[in-house]
Amino acid sequence: MKQFAIIGLSRFGRRILDELIDADCELLLIDKSNAVVELYKDKVNAAYVADAINEEIINKLIPADIDAAIVDLGDKLEVSILVTNYLKKMGVKRIIAKAETDEHAEILKIVGATEVILPNKEAAMRVAPLLVSSYLFSYLPISRELVIAEMMVPEELVGKTLIEANMRQKYKLNVIAYRKEDEFEYVYFSPEYRLEANDIFLVAGKEEDVERFVGKPSATASKRGISRIFRRFFTRFK
Repeated sequence: MKQFAIIGLSRFGRRILDELIDADCELLLIDKSNAVVELYKDKVNAAYVADAINEEIINKLIPADIDAAIVDLGDKLEVSILVTNYLKKMGVKRIIAKAETDEHAEILKIVGATEVILPNKEAAMRVAPLLVSSYLFSYLPISRELVIAEMMVPEELVGKTLIEANMRQKYKLNVIAYRKEDEFEYVYFSPEYRLEANDIFLVAGKEEDVERFVGKPSATASKRGISRIFRRFFTRFK
């Protein structure tokens, strides 16, 4: 069974903890706030009220062979840098640290973080494409170039099968599945299925290819309203 340590429970740390609580893993929690630890102590394997800035405490409470340590000390930039370095010196192989700024992220990488999360920047990367295109329903970068996106079926493809639409050859996009606009469940395409105006593609492709495809104007999409798209987007990711 995998073991994870979460050091600091600001917003990101709490989200991670909430996701891991029901997973088949052992969780260790360290936070300076007694109230926070009390809230979660019965949901994790071990919970400690401690000041993470103390290197001896980190060495004592966290096993060096732990599978991963997640560092989220909120706006305490200096402390998060120190804790990340403590973990690196201990030999923790995977250190995931939340950064507040690009500069903070760079320092965290230098002192030992194997992965750095910039929640605000990543949120902006998701939202910005929605502002400039009426085709997009959601947008998720998963690497430097690759993204997964929900996009409306363009008018010129309505009535065609996926084979006839030839998305991979024409637009360099791989269609994974589709759903109806007012539904949330995705289904696989059958060879004979013909695209309809209220179909939503789930596609994977390079960022530049997705942006090139959704940059085309659509009167139908515009009538549906960007505000409606935003409401659906934030409902799915809040």
